[in-house]
This record gives sequence, C-alpha cells and structure tokens, in this order.
Amino acid sequence: MDNDTFEKEKTFNNETPKKTRGSAAKVIALALCCSLVGGAAGAGGVLLSGLFRVNGTEIRRSSDDSTIYLGRKDSSAVNLSYVDTEEELTPSEIYAANVNSTVGITTSVTTNCFGYRTMYAASGSGFILTSDGYIVTNYHVVEGASEIKVTTYDNTVYKAELIGCDQSNDLAILKIDAKDLTPVVLGDSDQLNVGDSVVAIGNPLGELTFSLTTGSVSALNRQITVKDTSMNLIQTDCAINSGNSGGALFNSYGEVIGITNAKYSGDSSQATVDNIGFAIPVNSVRDIITSIIEKGYIEKPYIGITVYNYTGDLTRAGSGGVVVNSVEKGSPADEAGLKSGDIITAVNGTKITETGDLSPIIAKCKDGDELTLTVSRKSGTTKITVTVKTYRESALPGSGYGVGNNRISG
Repeated sequence: MDNDTFEKEKTFNNETPKKTRGSAAKVIALALCCSLVGGAAGAGGVLLSGLFRVNGTEIRRSSDDSTIYLGRKDSSAVNLSYVDTEEELTPSEIYAANVNSTVGITTSVTTNCFGYRTMYAASGSGFILTSDGYIVTNYHVVEGASEIKVTTYDNTVYKAELIGCDQSNDLAILKIDAKDLTPVVLGDSDQLNVGDSVVAIGNPLGELTFSLTTGSVSALNRQITVKDTSMNLIQTDCAINSGNSGGALFNSYGEVIGITNAKYSGDSSQATVDNIGFAIPVNSVRDIITSIIEKGYIEKPYIGITVYNYTGDLTRAGSGGVVVNSVEKGSPADEAGLKSGDIITAVNGTKITETGDLSPIIAKCKDGDELTLTVSRKSGTTKITVTVKTYRESALPGSGYGVGNNRISG
C-alpha cells in the first residue's frame, strides 16, 4: 500500500470525523428489485481544466499528494484544504470542472468454464479522489478482477492496484501511479433535499464515454436490496445505465455527494421503467475510504443484533418497529440485556419503523457511544442502554474479509 501521507482533512463543518461508517447486517429489506450497472470502458476528448469560478475568479485545485477536497459554504477560517463552492454552477460548468476527475475502469476476470480457464472484460466508472492517484469506484465493478485498468479523459491508460474494498457498502479504492491529477471535491450528502438538482458523469454502455446526465434527487434514504445486501441510497432520475457504476453524482455546486451504483429494473411482464437510479451517499462511506487508505482495514460500529421489520399487532408496537432476530453472545446488545423477540420502536427518542431507520444511526456512532433503545416486550415497554463498540475488518478480499458482517443491525 502506498505510504504517502494521507492528510487529516476529513472534517466537515469543523467536526472531528468519526472513524466508522456503513452497515453490514443480514436483514429483511424493502423488496425493490435493482440491478448493478456496468459496461465496457474507453476514453477520449479534449483536456479541460479542473477549476471552479467564484465571483469571476478561477480557483484551481492544488496538486498536493493524497489530499481529499471538501466543499465549504460557510465563512469560518480553518486550516484545511477546502475549495470554496459557495457559488452554484451550470451543468456545463460542473462538467468542465470534473470531467478530468472522471475515469473509465476496465477489468479482466478469469473464470472456470467447463474445466477451462477463460477471461472476460467487465467495466464501469470511477472518480479521482486525490491528485496522486487514489480512485473511488464500486466493489462490484472490480469484484474478482485479475487485472484492472483505469483510463482518464486524456486517453491515458494506467494499471491500477486494488487497495481495499467494503462489499457491504459496494465500495472499492484503487491506486494508480500518477501525479498532478485533478481530484474531485467532496460535498455533504446529509444536506441533500428531494428536488435538488444533480449531475452524473460516467461511461454508460461502455461506449458513450464521459457522458453527462442531469436530473433531481427523487428520494433520500431509499432502502433497497442489491445482491442480497440492504443499502440506504439516494434515488435520482438522472439516467444511470450499464457502465455508470462507480461514477460520481454531483450536486449543483460541483461537489460529489453520491457514488452511482444501481438502477431499477422490472421483469418482462412489467411496463418499461425509466430514470430510477441510485447512488451511495458519500457521507456514509467517507470515513471508510479514509480508513482503507490510511490503515488498510475498516473499523465499524456494532451492537451485535440482526433484525427484521415488525408486521404484527400494532397495539403492541404502536406504529411498528424492528424485531430482534438474534443477539450475538458477548456483544454490546447481549451485555445490555437485549433479547431475541424484542421490538425496537425508538433509538435516542427517534422513532424506528423499519430496518432502514436503524442502520444509519448505528453507522454514525463511535466506540463508547450510548444508544437508548425503546423496547416493546410482552411484559410492557422498557428502555435499554447499549454501549456501542467497534470491530476491525480487513479491507482486502481473501484475508478475513467480511468477518463480523452480522454484527451490525439494520
């Protein structure tokens, strides 16, 4: 793993970053059938400058190694590498500022077919996180790859190394040997509202390289199941097609607020479904990205339960909740006295009506945080305080990866 200094510039709104994000539990999720998006990759075109214009002044991103750039819309002075993104941009300005930060990703995958080893190509999109070559994409884009190549907008092809991944969040980090690249600016996905304008840049169909599509945020915290994994995603009507996987979803300030990874697909008996795409909120994976690059592993918060949606008599659980399916022995939940069959209806006073409400709350915790659970039992309602703990998970497939995935509820 590259030993370049990964600068401590991952705060947002002057807060110290939490070390963990994400969720990795087995749960019963809302039954939306979604497909991951991939395609064949290529590149070409005229090199455009990576800059923002603010009040007529050009602000160019610096070439500091391993620096993540965060957008800022307040006037406070902090000693961090921020880019002022106060001014809203047109889609063409967003494209000009970020097309050089967009990459095509092509992989070679070796399979065993009738006893013979064969290779096939798979591909998707990605975006440049730091000027010294860290790339963000989806895990499913590089899953099982024996070789990964990254193509930038100026048609330069690089051999890429898989630094780490988090399958439960469909996230992968690559590294290419390059300098003075144009990195993106990360925004705050928690500030999104339904109806906000968004822009996607990627490689749909693998042939229409470096394409821009525009749209709006259709819904937030949409719980879907992708390859048996439950995820809370941003829904958008931006056209997201095969080959767009791993590309960036930008807000109107030119900041990355999501990673495109799926589209809604119906079966042949259903009407054609258009413009229902999904993206991973960048806030849910930002600390995971940092941990993979800095440490080579992931730390995640957990309480040690698996849950499913409550569909029983509402006279017992009011407006609903989630049922504790299992409790890991010796886990924080076990130590606090939580039991299988308990119905969690609120956490720290916030109502819980489905599994998708619980995961984000736990994902934002750090080691030692306390969660007060409102629990419905046959004997009545009680409150149980659980102290959150973290566990360490390898970021590389084949090296203990995925151990402990059932520890996080959600």
